[in-house]
Amino acid sequence: MLTKQQLAESIRIRPKTLLVRSVFMIAALMIVAHFSWIQIFRYSNRGPRIEQITKHIISTVNLTRTALINAKPNKRFDFLTSIAQQENVQVYLSQPNEQVDAFPSDEFYDLIETELRIALGEDTQISLARNNVEGLWVSFSIDHDRYWIMLPIDEIKNDQTQRWIGWSLLVLFISVIGAFAIAFRINRPLRELTQAVAQMAKGDMPAPVKEVGSEEIRTLARAFNQMARGRKQIEDERSLLLAGVSHDLRSPLARIRLGMEMLVDKNDALLKEGIIQDIDEIDTTISQFLDYARDLSSEPLSEHTSLNAMIRKTAERYQTIGMKMKLELNDLPPMPLRVLSIQRLINNLIDNAFRHGGGQVEIFTYPHEDSVRLEVCDRGVGIPKDQTERMLEPFTRMDQARGTSGTGLGLAIVQRIVKQHNGTIELLTRQGGGMRVCVQLPSKAHSSLRV
Repeated sequence: MLTKQQLAESIRIRPKTLLVRSVFMIAALMIVAHFSWIQIFRYSNRGPRIEQITKHIISTVNLTRTALINAKPNKRFDFLTSIAQQENVQVYLSQPNEQVDAFPSDEFYDLIETELRIALGEDTQISLARNNVEGLWVSFSIDHDRYWIMLPIDEIKNDQTQRWIGWSLLVLFISVIGAFAIAFRINRPLRELTQAVAQMAKGDMPAPVKEVGSEEIRTLARAFNQMARGRKQIEDERSLLLAGVSHDLRSPLARIRLGMEMLVDKNDALLKEGIIQDIDEIDTTISQFLDYARDLSSEPLSEHTSLNAMIRKTAERYQTIGMKMKLELNDLPPMPLRVLSIQRLINNLIDNAFRHGGGQVEIFTYPHEDSVRLEVCDRGVGIPKDQTERMLEPFTRMDQARGTSGTGLGLAIVQRIVKQHNGTIELLTRQGGGMRVCVQLPSKAHSSLRV
């Protein structure tokens, strides 16, 4: 049984991309088919090879025996010397107490031994070593004398199958490389389309993808391009609408405020102050609506930005109006940031902390692996753990824990900006009371961030 850890590891090493899976499946199929053919070749080649070996041995032994029988006794030595030099075949007279190794026992050698004994006689002995001399030794008898004929051991060990297997493995390797090239070419349009989809998911507007490849992929790319163009048209119309709303609402508000400022009747001072406060709140609400609806991808990315410098500058502005905060800013590397968006993020976090934190706001920054962390802490009532995710949604306010003022867009705007920078945001309960908003941003440029 697999443990949970082993099962998790087996899942992690499973190929995920379509390219890797395609190559893996094609290569697996080719390897299985290839080794199946190798086994078929070995078994089909074994019979002809055994027949070739045994026929050569039988003909050599029979010719040698016939020649020895027909040769004159005083000429036999010269004959043996001649065939040893010309045919690389040596014949020896059997000696008493000679050491003969047993013939190997497996299916291949057993078939050879059986064939030779059928053709040469049951008393035929076969060995690969006699008196510690390696060779293919085969015995035969003439009258009452026993002889040994030694053939080159290559006669039986020279298996061309291994060479063919080596060449076939080379062909397999080349085939796998070819399969990778084919799969890579097929999957390239899908990879480009996947990158474009991921870019759109981040809020960016990708360039049109090339409509190439198979008919299905071209249709998919064409549909995606149409969707992207439709989305861009909607974004453009939304931007135009927001600009019109901003102008048409803020212009009369500005005139109303100017008129209220010109009122000199002291008896209406309280009414005047309330109306001006309402106007400011409406103007703030409009700003937050516009900030939330703004297309962040159109803002340029500044590669070397100091987050600490932006925080200090913002803190100085708050301090000039009497709002104090504690800063604990550790050294941070220059970061790729959209400056206006990050400035909006800092302002929203600080405003939210002052609005609900009882005037005690602390800001911390420090490096964390390949990213940096920004924490804005307050000493307010805090947010229940089961409500933290909901508080990041637009138009969400905690009536009891965090008060009823505001539009409920502050943290939603912060979350949009964080996601645009490929970061994360957490709302945590602070020890001793209050809330801790933790923002983590990558310290290096990400491929999905558009400069």
